[in-house]
Amino acid sequence: MGTVYATVADVQAIGRPLTAAEQEQAGALLPIASSLLRQEASKRGRDLDSMIADNSDIGDIAKLVTVNSTVRALNASADSAPAAVQASQAGLGFSVSATYQNPGQPLYFLRNELKELGLLRQTFGAVEVFNIYDGTNA
Repeated sequence: MGTVYATVADVQAIGRPLTAAEQEQAGALLPIASSLLRQEASKRGRDLDSMIADNSDIGDIAKLVTVNSTVRALNASADSAPAAVQASQAGLGFSVSATYQNPGQPLYFLRNELKELGLLRQTFGAVEVFNIYDGTNA
């Protein structure tokens, strides 16, 4: 088990106030969120702990990303009804559809959070379609 990037006090200071049960749940989720974040970095060939050792600002961003992921998981707890982000209804056709805030796994990271950590970068490439210049043409 590696470094835990945030504490329950960080969740309360940055995220939102927590009940006693949520504090216990956050205490269990924070090490897992830190491990998942470390794994996301490893998938992209980066070592998050060494990045943090080189630049303390990345440590603050890792703390924020871990807190945000934990707060999202706490907001989508099984006790409460699932929060629909988008919903639509129809009239006589009796059609209803909804998109839920967190339908899958409880801990996840948004793309912009991974970009802030420097784990996602825009890449570009080109393919030469016509071999016009082969080094012998002048």
